[in-house]
Amino acid sequence: MEVTCVKALVTGKVQGVWYRRAAQEQALKQGLTGHAFNLPDGRVEVLACGQKEAVRVFSEWLWKGPENARVTHVGLEVIETHAPDDFRTG
Repeated sequence: MEVTCVKALVTGKVQGVWYRRAAQEQALKQGLTGHAFNLPDGRVEVLACGQKEAVRVFSEWLWKGPENARVTHVGLEVIETHAPDDFRTG
């Protein structure tokens, strides 16, 4: 299986609305590994690694987020990295 990894910087009302936990749940549903971390500037950094189609579906979900989130921008970058073994939040 070829693994694809993307790094996303998610902008908008994405902190304090369970965005990271919801991202983790969605990632695990897709069989992805990675992380979702709050950044000091109010954005959330997301790393997602897995099968290309699963990463694509997850990347589309990042624009929606959980019910109370208001995403205004998602910057995506395909990166070369060693895929982590799990999906963490922090």
